[in-house]
Amino acid sequence: MMRRIHLVVLVALLAVGTAPAKGVGPGTVSGQVRDSGGVPQIGAIVQLLRADMTVVATVSTNDKGQFRIPAVFPGRYAVKAMGVSYLPALRENVHVRAATVVNLTLNTLYEVMQWLPSEPRSDNARQDDWAWTLRSTANRPLLRWLEDGPLLVVSDGTGAKPRLKARLMATGQEGTFGESGERISASVEETPSDSRELLARVDFSPDTDAGMESMLGFRQDLGYAGSVQSVAAISMQPEMGEEVSQGLDEAGIRTWETMRLGDEFDVEAGSTQVLARFAEHSADTVFAALPFATVGWHDGNSTVRYRLATELPGPAGAEETEARAWLPAVAGRDGRMLLEHGIHQEIGWERWTDASGVKVAVFTDHIDNPVMEAAERNAAGGGALVDAMSGMLHAAGPGFSTAGIVASVERNLPGGSRVRLSYANGDALTVTAQPRAVSLTQVVQEARPRRAQTYTLALSGTLDGTGTRWRASYRWQPEETVTEVAPYAVEAAEPYLNLHLRQPILRRREGGGGIEALLDVKNLLAQGYQPYLLSDGSLLVFAAEQRGVRGGLAFTF
Repeated sequence: MMRRIHLVVLVALLAVGTAPAKGVGPGTVSGQVRDSGGVPQIGAIVQLLRADMTVVATVSTNDKGQFRIPAVFPGRYAVKAMGVSYLPALRENVHVRAATVVNLTLNTLYEVMQWLPSEPRSDNARQDDWAWTLRSTANRPLLRWLEDGPLLVVSDGTGAKPRLKARLMATGQEGTFGESGERISASVEETPSDSRELLARVDFSPDTDAGMESMLGFRQDLGYAGSVQSVAAISMQPEMGEEVSQGLDEAGIRTWETMRLGDEFDVEAGSTQVLARFAEHSADTVFAALPFATVGWHDGNSTVRYRLATELPGPAGAEETEARAWLPAVAGRDGRMLLEHGIHQEIGWERWTDASGVKVAVFTDHIDNPVMEAAERNAAGGGALVDAMSGMLHAAGPGFSTAGIVASVERNLPGGSRVRLSYANGDALTVTAQPRAVSLTQVVQEARPRRAQTYTLALSGTLDGTGTRWRASYRWQPEETVTEVAPYAVEAAEPYLNLHLRQPILRRREGGGGIEALLDVKNLLAQGYQPYLLSDGSLLVFAAEQRGVRGGLAFTF
């Protein structure tokens, strides 16, 4: 009898083992939605989302706050819950195989409000132009604050029309290379519901014949896989060149891809193709391909990152909608146009929480044609690149190599303000005083790298009642240095004392636009000036940061 039972069991096992595999069948996603106090939420909307954030299914919770989504094919999804008077809750990276249980908690705005800067990024990682992020207790971005716009919700809901924003800005500025005089800029941002983003901007100076800058940016979100981005920027400056009437044209295209390899690794790689030439009577043309890459390993709130870059970051105060933020700096030497570039490698560690953050990195740099900026009184370039509007010039200094360390610590303060302390060391160019008048070429040739240190204190916040957004920073470095220390450092403040104010004047009730007054002041105390009398009688004043002032009005529609 026992032998017959064993034989039947064996035959059954063989039948199961030799049955043809037909794949894993559909599964279910179920769970419960509660508030932070544990109370079940009746009638909450629950959505099942694909990796690209498109909606697979939508259900409502029952009288016990429970939901069930049947017939879900195996794969990776996200589950989102929404309720009246609550912020959305999102659970990402849900692996559905058979019966999958996902419980979600809804929180009010008061419960989750923790303002903190968005995740620090490398200069090359420009896919996220949001300045401030409101995160939930699960560290998921819920609301985002545009630097130049209103408070926006990440999701517009099913069937929402594409979002379109327009912004017109009129400013007057002085003391900035290539940016002095009156400027008018118009930008349009469109965020369709298919995970694509488009940003375009045109900037021109009405007091010149053809001075114009423009940029066009495109981003395709690939969901969990990452994103693909492209930015094209063009700058035409008729008042700039090796002689004041030469004219300079510069164009660049930057493309890069962000890839996520599971929950622990991310990779970003891309390149900038740049072309610069003088507009008239010159065959001097510069073309270069500048690659970059970043690899990060995440462990909880900590990240270890390696970064390789060849293009130096744009001006620290430049907005990402400005063409100059995407175009490498150019300079002149002996009448030739040269591109500032190099090779930068760093290994860093960072850790961020809701209230604070710390970052440390060691780096090695080699910099070719570092830009030495000077205010020029008589507009005689002497082989350098001259901007007739501002009376400033860019001279290409001698290349050098350096190594050093950058470190910063940030913390939230009462009242929604934030403080950051930073330190960096490395080499920077210095120029020695000359006992007699010399040529510009001799001054540049005498420039030498010198070991230097910087210390930075930066504060930012928003004033209650008035809504004034402000940022103030002071970065000390030796005054004899005429280039920045650790120029590849991410989020580095401009040298010396700088102020930035944005004051709302008129806002619509629905918060969809309004008028703002803008004020930016760089190197307010005019520190670090190094004057030189040239043999042609002109006076040259070098500085790591020239004093500059910009003010105006911005209209957001």
